[in-house]
Amino acid sequence: MITRRWVRASACGLFVTLAVGLFPSGAAAGEPVAKEAPKVELVLDVSGSMRARDIDGQTRMSAAKQAFNEVLDAVPDEVQLGIRTLGANYPGPDKNLGCKDTKQLYPVGPLNRTEAKTAVATLAPTGWTPIGPALLGAADDLKGGDATRRIVLITDGEDTCAPLDPCEVARDIAAKGIHLVIDTLGLVPDAKTRDQLICIAEATGGTYTSVQHTAELSGRVRQLVGRAATPVVNPVATEGAKQCTGAPELKPGLYSDRESFGEHRWYRVSVAPGQELRASVSIGADRAVNNDYGVLLRATTLSGREIVRGQEAGDGRTDLISSGLRYPKAGSADDEEPAETVCLQVSNSFSAPASVKTTPGMPVELTIDVVDGPDGASDVASFGLGRGWWLLGALALTGLLAGLVWGWVSRWRIAVWRTN
Repeated sequence: MITRRWVRASACGLFVTLAVGLFPSGAAAGEPVAKEAPKVELVLDVSGSMRARDIDGQTRMSAAKQAFNEVLDAVPDEVQLGIRTLGANYPGPDKNLGCKDTKQLYPVGPLNRTEAKTAVATLAPTGWTPIGPALLGAADDLKGGDATRRIVLITDGEDTCAPLDPCEVARDIAAKGIHLVIDTLGLVPDAKTRDQLICIAEATGGTYTSVQHTAELSGRVRQLVGRAATPVVNPVATEGAKQCTGAPELKPGLYSDRESFGEHRWYRVSVAPGQELRASVSIGADRAVNNDYGVLLRATTLSGREIVRGQEAGDGRTDLISSGLRYPKAGSADDEEPAETVCLQVSNSFSAPASVKTTPGMPVELTIDVVDGPDGASDVASFGLGRGWWLLGALALTGLLAGLVWGWVSRWRIAVWRTN
């Protein structure tokens, strides 16, 4: 008996050894492969114009330092962060020297919050605005590996080191195919600065934001750093048509476009019987606009009959407005019934002062998804939960039960009082 158990144990041990040798634990099927930590470099303008006192009653430099301290406290542990400055060291008139004035203040790597804050605290508005050289330096700081890489540029003015155009620098970076995104933030920007920063961001698939307050700056930078930690799908550029006929046909995915003030753009989506179309749109106000605005997303048939719509209004408290819709197409017993072409119309009611340029249009993000539609009572959508009927019924039932219990308690208390 003992010999048999020893033979069985030996056989099991041999099997385990072979299994470990053939299928090592690090390559087990279904296990996620560890990815390199995302890298972010904050590029801060420390030129002389940062002395201007027009952000919440303090200088632009003070607002940037305050925002940086808040951002550094909120950086996710998995993000490797670095800081680069431009215009921080050379105060003289020599353009050749001024346009070389960019330096890495804190190396890209695991963040020591105390050291990073101390480094930022020493900065004072000094010199030129070499945005192009700073972007080249930041791209070099982030090179190597296959991690998500993002540059966040914060400046209050356009580049002063022509002919090295920072927009061309951004295009060259994008052409290298290294998947490096540049987001730009303009502190109280003028028209030229805004145009240049929009061009830099668009060249690499990044975003541009105009900043007027300290809270806006810290909130936006935190959002961008967090986005690096949880990468999003890069949208596919498309261009909507003036009418549904000839509009681009969109598959499930994320798309980007630009839309002028009060413009209507059309897109098409194919929805088969038994499927449900889910669409959403977001429009960003990347320039000064009037406070009252809205966005409309409509689904119509090819003949123009409206199927469903989603709409939202804003009052200036945010620089982004979104809306969405759902359209379930009923199933069919005919397996050969063709898919329906649904026309999607995206409209906006933005307006702006006469001094604001309407071109290029405002950024639009359109999300399209086509899923299996609800086919049974288990799907709460088929009961109209989205319309509130279930909630109304639950509240009515709760009120009825509460009334019965309270009535019973009241009668019991009266009976006890009469007895006593």
